[in-house]
Amino acid sequence: MGSPTPFLKLKPKPPIGGYSRPRPSSMPAAKHTLVRLRCALNSDNNVPPMTVSITGATGFVGRRLVQKLLSDDHKVCVLTRSATKAASVFPASTYPGVRIAEQGDWEACVRDSSAVVNLAGMPISTRWSPEIKQEIKQSRVSVTSKVVKYINHADAQPSVFVSATAIGYYGTSEIHSFDESSPSGKDYLAEVCREWEATARQVNQDNVRLVLLRIGVVLGKDGGALAKMIPLFMMFAGGPLGTGRQWFSWIHLDDLVDLIYESLTNPAYKGIINGTAPNPVRLSELCERLGRVVGRPSWLPVPEFALKAVLGEGVGRTKGSSGEGQGSGLLLQISLCSRRSQGHCAGVID
Repeated sequence: MGSPTPFLKLKPKPPIGGYSRPRPSSMPAAKHTLVRLRCALNSDNNVPPMTVSITGATGFVGRRLVQKLLSDDHKVCVLTRSATKAASVFPASTYPGVRIAEQGDWEACVRDSSAVVNLAGMPISTRWSPEIKQEIKQSRVSVTSKVVKYINHADAQPSVFVSATAIGYYGTSEIHSFDESSPSGKDYLAEVCREWEATARQVNQDNVRLVLLRIGVVLGKDGGALAKMIPLFMMFAGGPLGTGRQWFSWIHLDDLVDLIYESLTNPAYKGIINGTAPNPVRLSELCERLGRVVGRPSWLPVPEFALKAVLGEGVGRTKGSSGEGQGSGLLLQISLCSRRSQGHCAGVID
């Protein structure tokens, strides 16, 4: 079958304020020191009320973001292609602070918003036919283009535009490290990310602060990658892909939501930020822990074709580890004094 597709490993740099503990000289190069940023979280709760328009609000990340915004007394406009689906996710009786807008009303919502978050995109966890690959790209680029147009045409433009992208931008490598200044890769997902980001950059950055979040694999107990992996283990089909030494770069769902929220409210967040935990894990380590939790074996390597049948063609493509934002000339360690993404996935799985 050939060698497994390598994963991506991003190179962390010291954040502002330094590391919370020294890095031992004996620490293997493949391991990452746990870092903690002396960061300026908005802990005083003095954030002015916002109205935030969100694409992809009904997805795994979007749903949690909406809940976070509403809990802090902000208003949300859900930009959707299906009002029926959005209303089932955000019923008015439970979510009175949510306005649902189909495509014909997107421009009005954006015009009335103080911030916009773009999370839209067809999931890559599917079989990649030529038609699906085209839809994966277009679902990201076309929505981003539309949102950027509405922002630029608004008389009073939103102050910030947070647009998701992915660590797939860097391509794949099992041995090289990358940061936000690293060049793009040459594979299909890197191509998607380049076009996705280029479209977002067309926003009027003279008036609008742009934050591009290159996101890793999002882990949470109620959906995302784990929801697809756990059934494999329950069927005794869980295990590492190939050697299991590939890097798996991840971020806890709630840490990602905090990162998006901080990007909305903190003007120091600008440009590219890698949305991943500071400590990647080997795929074998993730599978071993997951197998232990569900009481299933995890030592048997899984053929690539079997994983692709469940997780899609994107499996084994682009996994990375921690990053820092360079767009504003500041290194922003996205652990955000993290409460969840420090523990090698333990807090997500256990």
